[in-house]
Amino acid sequence: MEAEKKELLSRKNEIIKELKLLFKANMKITDWDIPEADDKKAAEILLEILKEGLREIEEEIKEGKYNDY
Repeated sequence: MEAEKKELLSRKNEIIKELKLLFKANMKITDWDIPEADDKKAAEILLEILKEGLREIEEEIKEGKYNDY
């Protein structure tokens, strides 16, 4: 197994936990800002925002932005 894959897989749970913390923090902020918000709808919108951000990162990877990070 390549060193990069081995190292990242060793941190997989931490990475997923941090992603969920980001999601939950933004759900809380939304609830503070709009107490009457539809939480399910907010979660769906937030998920789309996170996916958009991941797509942007994916495009940057394809463009070589992280080749020599």
